[in-house]
Amino acid sequence: MNNSIKKRSILSISFCLIFQLIFPQISVSQAETKITRIDISYKKYIELLLTSNLDYLAEKYNLDIAVARTEMAKIFPDPVLSFDRSAAFQNKVHGDNSFSGEISESIELGNKRKARIGVAESERDIAGALLDNYLRNFLADASMDYLEAMKQNYLSGVMLNSYQMMKELCDADSIRLKLGSIKAIDAAQSKIEAGILYNSLIQTDAERMNSFIKLSTWISKYAGDTLFFPGSRFENEIRMFSPDTLLAEALSNRSDLKAAEISIDYYRRFLKLAKSERKANIDLRFGADESYSGNNMLSPSAYNLYAGISVPLKFSNFYKGDLKIAKYQIDQGEFQHSQVEIKVKNEVIEAYNRYYSLCRQVGNFNNGLLLKSKEVLSGKMYSYSRGETSLLEVLNAQRTYNDLQTSYIETMFDCFSALVELGRVTGTSKLDL
Repeated sequence: MNNSIKKRSILSISFCLIFQLIFPQISVSQAETKITRIDISYKKYIELLLTSNLDYLAEKYNLDIAVARTEMAKIFPDPVLSFDRSAAFQNKVHGDNSFSGEISESIELGNKRKARIGVAESERDIAGALLDNYLRNFLADASMDYLEAMKQNYLSGVMLNSYQMMKELCDADSIRLKLGSIKAIDAAQSKIEAGILYNSLIQTDAERMNSFIKLSTWISKYAGDTLFFPGSRFENEIRMFSPDTLLAEALSNRSDLKAAEISIDYYRRFLKLAKSERKANIDLRFGADESYSGNNMLSPSAYNLYAGISVPLKFSNFYKGDLKIAKYQIDQGEFQHSQVEIKVKNEVIEAYNRYYSLCRQVGNFNNGLLLKSKEVLSGKMYSYSRGETSLLEVLNAQRTYNDLQTSYIETMFDCFSALVELGRVTGTSKLDL
């Protein structure tokens, strides 16, 4: 009984595997029909990023907060209004009463308000530069994932074509085996190769779908119902750039370099604020009080007016640690700015060299390497169908052609990724799909 059950289980599993080998495209297509597909061009993708990505929308509030702080810096010290009432009691007998009112105001000396506004404005400018820098890296990273989705889409197509080609060879071998034209071992080998390619197709398709999900994440959309598919294509056109022009663009447009430059101005304004804070504030007071005898609350017995001024004694000014800190920060900011400038220049040269190296590799593929490999594969398959060559030679030609196609697509991806990186380091977008 147990042996019969095992035989049935083995037969069922074998039937399922054979069915998937023969009809793999059905399971793939059925999986995709459950999801709404939206083809999106690179230009539309970038537009949606700027209006839909929640991280970027949240990041923009940092600039709004900095602008609001400039408004806070314009505030004058508020005047203080106070009232007092006192009553005297002696031996439980109600005595004299008095009422007083006072208004006081703090007068800031040393242009403290102007200095605070200057510091707040520098903070606002730094926030704007940091937002631009965030956007620069944000768009570059998003573009990389768009290119990755394009690459996975191409690789999935290559794997599907390879599988279909091997499937046709497998079907033809089955017919030739019945006719006695080939050995059973060759027919079995072609089936095994088709099965291996089908597994690779499943894996490649999963990676392709996951790369599409990343696009939905960038656009802040749930991918459970709708997937964005890259609608752009890799182009073979090589774009020429001048290193001097790229360096000039980077020094003019790099937002992190601007932020480092603004930081120096911020520290200088902070030094002015530190100096102004060392100036003493003057507190002015104006008030009046009335006294009443006993329970007679109708006419005051005494009426006084007074005014006063208070000036703090700034013994703390003997210590100049705050001024030293501000001066050190200026020197520190200048060193940091110089280092960022050197870093920017070197990044441009590195990105430039990598981009043109990859462009030359793409050009080598376009010089007939792929076409020759395909011709060899077609010739081997034709010779195999006529019994003039072995299956092993066909499989070797197939693998060589697949490897070349995959290498070509990955090199194209690397070339366009290098173009994105060139745009990142110069602060100006270079990608145009």
